[in-house]
Amino acid sequence: MLSYLDLQDRECLDRLRHRDGGSVHDLCEDFGVTPTAIRQRLSRLLEQELITRETERLEGRGRPRHVYRVSDRGLKELGNNYGDLARILWSEVKRIEDDTTRRQVLEGVQRSLVAHYSNQVGDGTTSERFARLAKVMVESGYDVELDERNGLPLLREKNCPYPELASCDSDICNLEQTVFAEVLGTPIELTSCWRDGESCCEFEARPAQLQADVVLLK
Repeated sequence: MLSYLDLQDRECLDRLRHRDGGSVHDLCEDFGVTPTAIRQRLSRLLEQELITRETERLEGRGRPRHVYRVSDRGLKELGNNYGDLARILWSEVKRIEDDTTRRQVLEGVQRSLVAHYSNQVGDGTTSERFARLAKVMVESGYDVELDERNGLPLLREKNCPYPELASCDSDICNLEQTVFAEVLGTPIELTSCWRDGESCCEFEARPAQLQADVVLLK
């Protein structure tokens, strides 16, 4: 089971890691929220196997309490923040002065991404490929959903997968659009983009008639 963590989830895991475990009461004091809110978050983290729960018996006749600790899986998840590294690597690639070398490196990145997704998406109709791509991305931890507009499939990313990169370079958005088009076997249009201030990124299949018109105009 793969997980999707928001910033509050990560902060909760980090607090438990620094504390070497904590109770609902401890976390309520840390975050200044209600026990109900903390229990809901802990329940979700338990379901994702990112934390464990142990029962501690207190001295005397007091009620036992639950202590939550970060699991091995949770510790790995806390380390899976590659934003800074990705931004640095992308910047260094774009700084390659030789145009041919830079283009070859970027094309290699594109081919690798296409191969990665194509191996899992496989063949089928456009709608079937959209559905499989959405499933693969969700299982990889991305917050995406499959939708439809004007009778055509639409892939919606509810959070930008590359916020650090996209905020400084739109080429990463163009790369993702090109990769999706190759994997899905149909032209794709990025009709909504987080970089432009939208709440999500939406990739739509282009209508068949529009595709034909583009071919005739070339």
